[in-house]
Amino acid sequence: MLSYRHAFHAGNHADVLKHYVLGLVLAYMKQKDKPYWYIDTHAGAGLYQLKDGYASQNAEFEQGIAKLMAAEQLAPALADFVALIKRFNHGELDFYPGSPLLAQALLRADDKMRLFELHPSDHALLTANFNGQAKQVQIAQQDGFAGIKACLPPPPRRAVALIDPPYEDKQDYQRVVTLVKDSLKRFASGTYLIWYPILQRSEPGQMIQELMDLHAPNWLHVSLSIHAPNTDGYGMHGSGLFILNPPWTLAKDLAATLPSLCQLLALDDSAHFTLDHEMA
Repeated sequence: MLSYRHAFHAGNHADVLKHYVLGLVLAYMKQKDKPYWYIDTHAGAGLYQLKDGYASQNAEFEQGIAKLMAAEQLAPALADFVALIKRFNHGELDFYPGSPLLAQALLRADDKMRLFELHPSDHALLTANFNGQAKQVQIAQQDGFAGIKACLPPPPRRAVALIDPPYEDKQDYQRVVTLVKDSLKRFASGTYLIWYPILQRSEPGQMIQELMDLHAPNWLHVSLSIHAPNTDGYGMHGSGLFILNPPWTLAKDLAATLPSLCQLLALDDSAHFTLDHEMA
């Protein structure tokens, strides 16, 4: 399915949670001198213009990253995230970086990126955004569900993989579980971040339960809902991440900042977050 364009949703509450957590994970990976790979299964276009084109139609960023940009006295970790977004802007909030460009901003010279994007238009934009950086970045117009297999295990035996399909196709939920099972067989010590939407349907919960049933020794599950479910039963009212082999510091970092993040992004009194983890 090639209809999905992330530009419609760039910078929304789900992007804020996903990219904030990703930033914490990548910052932790830099604490060791040994290089690592960053793998993105559904990379998107890489950079999104917020006040023109797709993103401006629903302006979802106004209920997401714009709220953090306007906030005062943020916790240090959230302030670092906002500072990272500001690096892609000059004063006003005009652009929002997707996960590939955010990751690149945090990678070191010896770290490598492997990016997959199947949509031809987004693949072309992604390639243009990384023009002239072939030594560090390899971009493939390929389904990341299949492409990631060739990346595991990576030569440095260290990797962070972001798995965030659009889930427009219901089969994506099962594809994620199958991918995670296969990835753990190929590279059990990798860090895998699985993003998912919170919807009024059964598939997201079933996927998380199946991931829990893998009985991995180290995992973290975080979710954030910003408003009550819509009365018509449609729409995403939150999102979450299930992380295998997370940094041991991640739970503490999130516990300290999720209350304020939830308060900033809340649209009604039902807004809430969850945080569960298990470390061997």
